[in-house]
Amino acid sequence: MRKILIVLALTLGLSGCGYNTMQTSDEQIKAAWAEVLNQYQRRADLVPNLVNTVKGFATQEKQVLTQVTNARARVGSIQATPGLLENKQAFAQFQQAQGQLTGALSRLMVVSERYPQLRSSSLFRDLQAQLEGTENRITVARNRYIQAVQDYNVTVRSFPTNLTAMLFGYEPKPSFGVENEQAISQPPAVDFSSPMPQQTR
Repeated sequence: MRKILIVLALTLGLSGCGYNTMQTSDEQIKAAWAEVLNQYQRRADLVPNLVNTVKGFATQEKQVLTQVTNARARVGSIQATPGLLENKQAFAQFQQAQGQLTGALSRLMVVSERYPQLRSSSLFRDLQAQLEGTENRITVARNRYIQAVQDYNVTVRSFPTNLTAMLFGYEPKPSFGVENEQAISQPPAVDFSSPMPQQTR
């Protein structure tokens, strides 16, 4: 009977000290992070086809095409393991690599405006639509992750749940930085509404 009372007291104590909340929040972060990675991977998968399509119409744009290819390679070289969320430096490197790919893709979109035949290609238009949709999904997934991390970090840092966090080794998790939030989450500008210039034959 005494053991049952002790177990009951410990259970009630844990439920009131934020332990269960931390477990729930941690799982929400993992789910949100998995969706962020899923959307980033979707974007990375589009890059080779996009580069090859642009290359077919604009072979002289080697520098921009190389920048996109190299940025994608840097993204692929980073192992986005669960441990990445516990390592602020690794997380910052991940952010930087994704930001570089975003910037390179934006420059590629600007270059495409110079080539009416490329812009009128159905394959290019389809890839552009997929890229724009993916960038929007990335923004949504990142925002969900940011919110999940914020909720978790508030629990970990607030009294008295911070005592439970210290006892069980729960520490604040990194989030996407404010300094590159606009640059990374801004979808590349895609505008096909302007009239295409007439080509000389």
